[in-house]
Amino acid sequence: MTDNLARDLINAGVHFGHAASRWNPKMKPYIYSRRGMIHIIDVRQTLKGIILAKKLLYDIVSSGKDVVFIGTKRQSQKAVVAAAESTGMHYVTTRWLGGTLTNFRTIHSRIQRLEELESMADDGSIEAESKKRASTLKRELRKIKSNLEGIRKLSQMPGVIVVVDARKEILALRESKKMGITTIALIDTDSDPDLADIAVPANDDSVKAIELIIGELAKAVAEGKTMHKATARDEELSRRSRGRRRSLARAGDKETSAADSKKTGQAAAETQVPDQSQETPQE
Repeated sequence: MTDNLARDLINAGVHFGHAASRWNPKMKPYIYSRRGMIHIIDVRQTLKGIILAKKLLYDIVSSGKDVVFIGTKRQSQKAVVAAAESTGMHYVTTRWLGGTLTNFRTIHSRIQRLEELESMADDGSIEAESKKRASTLKRELRKIKSNLEGIRKLSQMPGVIVVVDARKEILALRESKKMGITTIALIDTDSDPDLADIAVPANDDSVKAIELIIGELAKAVAEGKTMHKATARDEELSRRSRGRRRSLARAGDKETSAADSKKTGQAAAETQVPDQSQETPQE
């Protein structure tokens, strides 16, 4: 499986880095060699990063936390949306709004505003406004939806974010680090690998390479989500079983108590009834 993935990655051009003049010296451990003026990424390091990222994603998602896929560059948008929708997770493909994580309450209020505007559009309230007011509301709706559509169902802090191009998404990585959120990033030879908890060295300009890597990570997310559902189902069945046992135990206690009360009443009645055979007959 690893050999096949390595072959597919090489065919996708995952090993082509940027020009040597643009490299970040911190990427030296991830570079295999230089061909002409282009750095060649070590595919073994790419595979290592993918394996570590998949294990991390599986562990975090199986614990019940969510993932946010981030890729605002044109080459990554399609792959990011496909991965998020196939796993039921969240995504950002248009623009990372500053404060999305550090000021989550405000972002959540904007999501509520989006739902309010959509409700107005559905029931015709926007069309009932004046032409200028309706135009303003429609423009606001388009803008909020473009920026927040992918995270509108994000009700709590994510457990991990997956980023394509660490250099472009540096704001998201910094916010995640500040909030203690684990980060996974595709890192090209011009980026700083220290920005992410797990760096996956790869050509972040190759559409096919991005699709392959994000697709592999999405598989781990899906597996983790399945495990979480199975665990939750087992816990629910166990809870119901304990509840039934407690109910049966209480019912048994009540029956025992009722039987004891009945025996006690019978004994008391027998004690109170006089013995007719010893009574003296009246004259």
